[in-house]
Amino acid sequence: MPTLHREPSILPDNLLAADWQPVEADGLWWVIHTSPRSEKALARQLFRHGIPFYLPLYEKSARRQRRLVKSYLPLFPGYLFIVASEPQRSTAFHTNLVVNCLEVRDQERLRSDLQRIHGLCDSGELVTPERKLQVGTAAEIVSGPLKGYRGTIVRTGTAMRFVIEVDFLQSGASVEVDVTCIRAL
Repeated sequence: MPTLHREPSILPDNLLAADWQPVEADGLWWVIHTSPRSEKALARQLFRHGIPFYLPLYEKSARRQRRLVKSYLPLFPGYLFIVASEPQRSTAFHTNLVVNCLEVRDQERLRSDLQRIHGLCDSGELVTPERKLQVGTAAEIVSGPLKGYRGTIVRTGTAMRFVIEVDFLQSGASVEVDVTCIRAL
């Protein structure tokens, strides 16, 4: 099965670690709104310039000409997260791939949300994007590799899905869960 190679989606690798601090003293989290279908191109540019970024990706399989092809797509189409000083932000704008740079008022909340999204993506579970999240039951996973994660339960068809939301974007990511592994909060 052909697989499109996974490109770097985080720089540095420990960007979302609890003890990570930006090299630039005035480095802040920013949400970058990219040109359509330019998230990976911008990530490559930021990688070359050494600007810390996070582009959450999920794996998608599709049939193309009777072959199963795996690709990695942005979990939040049109958005990428950076930690940048003013000169670094200017460098990102000069790529001509940035439509807008959104200010993040609650830095810790965004970082916490992104840490949870990163953990979800690295869990080995099948992650899917969730748009326009519905109000649902707040829950916590009580067993398995995602134990301790808090989020919202939504039902899609007959399956229960556990959603972790990035409030800033009003979007999130989800995994299918066994009802015995969760408890309502």
